[in-house]
Amino acid sequence: MGGLCLWRCNYPIMRPEAYHAEDIVRLLRRCKIATLAELKQALGTRVESTVFRKLGELDYRASYSHRGRFYTLDEIACFDDLGLWSFRSVWFSQHGTLISTAAALVEASEAGYYPSELENILNVSVKVPLLKLIREERLSRQEVSGRYLYVSASAHLRKQQLATRQVYEAQPSALGLGRGIRILPEELKAAIVLFYSLLDEKQRRLYAGLESMKIGHGGDEQIGDLLGLDPNTIARGRRELRAQDVEVDRIRRKGGGRKSVEKKRRK
Repeated sequence: MGGLCLWRCNYPIMRPEAYHAEDIVRLLRRCKIATLAELKQALGTRVESTVFRKLGELDYRASYSHRGRFYTLDEIACFDDLGLWSFRSVWFSQHGTLISTAAALVEASEAGYYPSELENILNVSVKVPLLKLIREERLSRQEVSGRYLYVSASAHLRKQQLATRQVYEAQPSALGLGRGIRILPEELKAAIVLFYSLLDEKQRRLYAGLESMKIGHGGDEQIGDLLGLDPNTIARGRRELRAQDVEVDRIRRKGGGRKSVEKKRRK
């Protein structure tokens, strides 16, 4: 009997797994996206490695916006033709990180991208990722019309992209609405500028962003040229509109407007 007890003590008793990936699945199916803290709460753990171990059992994605703070499942994300999906202004990509996504989009583009054009698609700043891709020689860039155009690192593909971009630059109409602002009637341009001058700073940013969205490709630069506004400011307004991240301020100051009937009677 003593030998039997010793044998039992030498082998640990297997305990059932305390954490289940299904708890993460249930949370994400209900909320679409979640932070690491919310995933830890769903699993009932304080250990990050436990969360990532359970995520490893699933087909999941980390956001490329918000510094990768949010997570979702492939079964939840409805990726578009570019492999992008957003929920409540949080963006995810089939290509993975922001750097990988920027590289993939530039490689797949017909005419390369100016940074502002890529930001229009990704809805985040791309300056730092693009510079990193250049340093790592994963992309190339060339000055076109006084701006850097980011193109493929492949010499053959880069040549095709630059040739196509030259066509775009020479024939604005080839981009459809993307270059329509250049051929707008002078009366319409004047009306846009006049209306813009009547707005406050926030309204100007949002209005410029709206007009840029109507134009599409290259809209930030075109509206910026027309209104004398920084394209980065226009891009910010466009992102706010797309994310519906706009607080509706009080139109009238407190106490403004017509006086109530009750107050009139008291007088």
